[in-house]
Amino acid sequence: MRQKKSTLGEHLALLSVKYSVYPNEVFQALVVAKQTEKTASCGNLTVEYRGKMKGETIFLITKDNDVVAQFRVEEAFLHRKDNPFESWMSTDKIKKKIAKQNTDSVYTHIKDLRAGMKRVNLKAHVQEIPKPAQVHTQFGNTVMVVNAIVGDETGKIKLCLWEGQIGQINVGDNIELKNGQVCIFRGEKQLRLGKNGLLTVLESAQEIKPIATVR
Repeated sequence: MRQKKSTLGEHLALLSVKYSVYPNEVFQALVVAKQTEKTASCGNLTVEYRGKMKGETIFLITKDNDVVAQFRVEEAFLHRKDNPFESWMSTDKIKKKIAKQNTDSVYTHIKDLRAGMKRVNLKAHVQEIPKPAQVHTQFGNTVMVVNAIVGDETGKIKLCLWEGQIGQINVGDNIELKNGQVCIFRGEKQLRLGKNGLLTVLESAQEIKPIATVR
């Protein structure tokens, strides 16, 4: 039974990468479609409730009226308080899929980041991770979010992390971010992982020289 869940989660994580949809949006669309017994949208995908069978809910995912996937989901899966897709986004299979979509690793310095930039690759040092805060989403649930401070030799910026992303890094880590995006929140630039972002802790500090703590 546990293996079945992992297979489903990994499959849906692959869909989120392929169709550039946030994993959290996929999960919430499943929940909304189940609650309303109708359809829910997530990015360019439509999730449709198709009924129940043997204690499982059947969903149909389409894009522009073309069938993308149909599958069953156990009730316990939909009632989870956390986002079950976050952990599957970190599996080797998903990382390889994302890496394949980002073969050109041109790194950007923090000082050169501009609002609206997408597919940003950079290497930085984790300087600070405040206490996570709870925020309410448009779907009516609460999630944990934290704005970590990361820096390189040219500057520093807030890195917005959600749910399972929060535990991926620690203060003092040297990190590599691929396929990120820069946005403005409350008048301040922020770096986010984006729909297909990949965050990796580098084993050696030598990989991102020079690193400087920006104050």
